[in-house]
Amino acid sequence: MAREIEDIELDYNRLLAGTRAVFEDAGKGFFVVAERESRVVGQLMITFEWSDWRNGLFWWIQSVYVEPASRGQGVYSALHQWVIEQAAAAGDVCGIRLYVDKSNHNAQRTYRRLGMTPAVYDMYETDFVLKREE
Repeated sequence: MAREIEDIELDYNRLLAGTRAVFEDAGKGFFVVAERESRVVGQLMITFEWSDWRNGLFWWIQSVYVEPASRGQGVYSALHQWVIEQAAAAGDVCGIRLYVDKSNHNAQRTYRRLGMTPAVYDMYETDFVLKREE
C-alpha cells in the first residue's frame, strides 16, 4: 500500500512489530478484513482519537488496502459500511475520520460517495521514522 500510493518502502520488521502491537493491545485499535472464498481481499485498521470537544472517540480509518483485482467491486464500501454500523452502535464514538494522500483522487471520490466530507483541517506532522521532506 505504501509503495503503491506514496512510493514509500517500509521497513518490514518495524511494520510487522507495529501490526502485532495492534493485536496485542486493543487500546491501539483493531483490523477489519474483507474475505471472498476464504481469502482476504481487503483490509483497514481503526485507531482512536479522544475528542474533548465532543466527549467521545473518533475512529480513524487507516491502512486501507483492497487488492487490485477486487477494486471497484464494493470491497471497500462493505468495510466502510461495517465500520459505520459498529461505530454508531458503540455509544461513545462521535465520528469517523481518515486521511488520504492528496494525489489519491480515486480514494477521495470513494470517500465522498460514501458520505464523507473533506475536513476543515490540514494535517501537519513531524515524522521521526520516515522523515519525508516536502
